[in-house]
Amino acid sequence: MSHRRKFLQQTAALVTGATVLSSFDNSTFSIFKNRISPSDQLNVGAIGINGMGWANVNAALKVPGVNLVAICDVDNNVLDKRKADLAKMKVDVSKVSVYTDYRKLLEQKDIDVVIIGTPDHWHALQMIHACEAGKDVYVEKPVGNSIIECRTMVAAQQRYNKVVQAGQWQRSQQHFRDAVDFVHSGQLGNIRTAKVWCYQGWMHPEPVRPDSAPPAGVDYAAWLGPAPTRPFNASRFHFHFRWFWDYAGGLMTDWGVHLLDYALLGMKAPTPKTIAALGGKFAYPDLYEETPDTLTTLYEFDGFNLVWDSAMGIDNGSYGRTHGIAFIGNNGTLVLDRGGWEVIEEKQSKSKVSKPLVKASDNGLEKHWENFVGVVKSRKMADLHCSIQDGAHVATVAQMGNIAFRTGQKLTWDTAKGAFTDNKVNKDYLVKEYHNGYKLPKV
Repeated sequence: MSHRRKFLQQTAALVTGATVLSSFDNSTFSIFKNRISPSDQLNVGAIGINGMGWANVNAALKVPGVNLVAICDVDNNVLDKRKADLAKMKVDVSKVSVYTDYRKLLEQKDIDVVIIGTPDHWHALQMIHACEAGKDVYVEKPVGNSIIECRTMVAAQQRYNKVVQAGQWQRSQQHFRDAVDFVHSGQLGNIRTAKVWCYQGWMHPEPVRPDSAPPAGVDYAAWLGPAPTRPFNASRFHFHFRWFWDYAGGLMTDWGVHLLDYALLGMKAPTPKTIAALGGKFAYPDLYEETPDTLTTLYEFDGFNLVWDSAMGIDNGSYGRTHGIAFIGNNGTLVLDRGGWEVIEEKQSKSKVSKPLVKASDNGLEKHWENFVGVVKSRKMADLHCSIQDGAHVATVAQMGNIAFRTGQKLTWDTAKGAFTDNKVNKDYLVKEYHNGYKLPKV
């Protein structure tokens, strides 16, 4: 392993320069891989490969020197599909180990990096266990499914000194970084409000269906893991787990950690002082969901307010965009989304800050992987674009918004104690109870 680590550090410069290569296809990268002996490639194992987990596999394989050696999923139907996909990608499937139990994957000695693309309620346990097994980790967002989970994940990274990147890939997209630089330049003047919105017309809950037996090939007990035992229901499974408190936190933790992240980054904001939220199942009261399909949350900080506004099933968000962040200053408003950013000048402003739309020009996910692999090789943790500390901060703020909604209270946060001032709220919501024999490790 010492020889392997030395090699990885020596090749850090290669990956640092890989940004210019991200537009090339896999055949181009095979040229680089053929120059690196198999024992010196960075070996990746992926846990959860149905959605973003698979997107991460594809992005990882575009980085020079990265080799997929293992995949894991509790659904054999997904595993069969991905094996077929790998064959089409000219990957030798016989050299890729296949698991249904992530703990077995973590025992594979030649794995350097683990991708975690499972539902949210599994992220904490799997990240902690991966670090404990000596692996570096790329964990999908939101990093934790409770405030205490987020805190424990940070502690695990610090204890085991592993590289952990959160999957908030917008942190690696150039136009997002440029927009925040403009915010920090002061040209917008005093920023009194940061507004974040997420209107997703394509997202809607599933119909109410009767409980049933799990599909053939699915280890449903393993899918539930630490979540409460419930009968299988197709409307709670795979993608739609997002709309149930047992497993996730709705749009607030799904898209919110992407968008709130940049609002917090732009404002250099810590945790809020107070949080209040109103919403409900206004659009789809008869469909199968627990999380709100419509939600407005107000976060109070020193000197400014942060507003979260989300809606499922419609696209007409603020500034004619389905999603975005607006930094509203005395001189102008900077509007930012995945498509680009612009500055709308305040009519009464004497400062000329108007800026036409700057369009996105790169692939954020691929650049995020280039950054991660570079840090795995260099061990320079400060170079990570979205460390577990960064991911935990925004996930905590998103959890605060959901807790305010669920309690129906305006909540006050005690930064020194790392808890709400209401002890009952802390008892009920700071950490999720683990079930089925699982326990959140004390790190």
